[in-house]
Amino acid sequence: MKQLWCAVSLMAGSLIYSSVALADTTPGALLQQMEQASQSLNYEFAYINVSRLGIESLRYRHAVLNNKVYAQMLQMDGPRREIIQRGNEISYFEPGLMPFTLPGDHIVDALPSLVYANFQKLAATYDFVSVGHTRIADQMCEVIRIVARDGTRYSYIVWVDSDTRLPLRVDLLDHDGETLEQYRVVSFAVDDGVRRMMQGLEKANLPPSLSVPVGDNSTFNWSVSWLPDGMQQVTQSRRQIPSLNKLVESRLYSDGLFSFSVNVGAADKNSVPQLLRTGRRTVQTEIRNNAEITVVGELPPSTAKRIADGVNFGVAR
Repeated sequence: MKQLWCAVSLMAGSLIYSSVALADTTPGALLQQMEQASQSLNYEFAYINVSRLGIESLRYRHAVLNNKVYAQMLQMDGPRREIIQRGNEISYFEPGLMPFTLPGDHIVDALPSLVYANFQKLAATYDFVSVGHTRIADQMCEVIRIVARDGTRYSYIVWVDSDTRLPLRVDLLDHDGETLEQYRVVSFAVDDGVRRMMQGLEKANLPPSLSVPVGDNSTFNWSVSWLPDGMQQVTQSRRQIPSLNKLVESRLYSDGLFSFSVNVGAADKNSVPQLLRTGRRTVQTEIRNNAEITVVGELPPSTAKRIADGVNFGVAR
């Protein structure tokens, strides 16, 4: 009997260990580890961004100094374009423009937006599917597909480095499986050398901060009746658009991975229904009730149209 209990205990212990090990290597867990590694390690990427607009060659450095994040994104070809992060300050150096600084917690478009996503929250509306293993930038990677269960959004395929858990390739796919955008690391380093190179930013003189105008948060007389699963309103504002000489009311929505805005203003003689799509971004405009309704964001055209069709007037919110 004693031998039987020992055997059962060993089997139970083995099962518990196996379940823990499995949990740490599930697609969802690997994506969480990718998010943590991207924000905590000291590393440098040389990478390309490929889209319908062309190919960009860039370098991105990231380091943590005294519990503060420092980062630098540099465009490697053409006119020098540089963006620097020091803590919650993002400074922009663009050709032909005066340098300026804006608040932010990361450099937008330096890395794919999914790197900063909350995958525990996304698990409620997305499936994370293991696709296998392959080699990128001379590193073995875990390949994971990210798909919205309701089929209303684009999907991602992510190649996560098996050693460092950093993202070495990210493809954004449309409903037909065609690649809309691709982020691909060519070479990278993870070491203290990157940290030492970034130390000069601690005392660097950054350009002055710009004040961000605050929109009017008054109640609107329209609402959105349908949203993709998991989408929530982030902000709303009412602003005068000088170039159009009209007042526009906007609501911004996000699920933590994709985002879009619904914009409503008075229709005029130049207002026409239209559909424009450039890469991941869709612009869907409809004219109804003497109003111009425009949905702008990272959505398939069919989803953008369904949202625009669902705008109801006379419902104050």
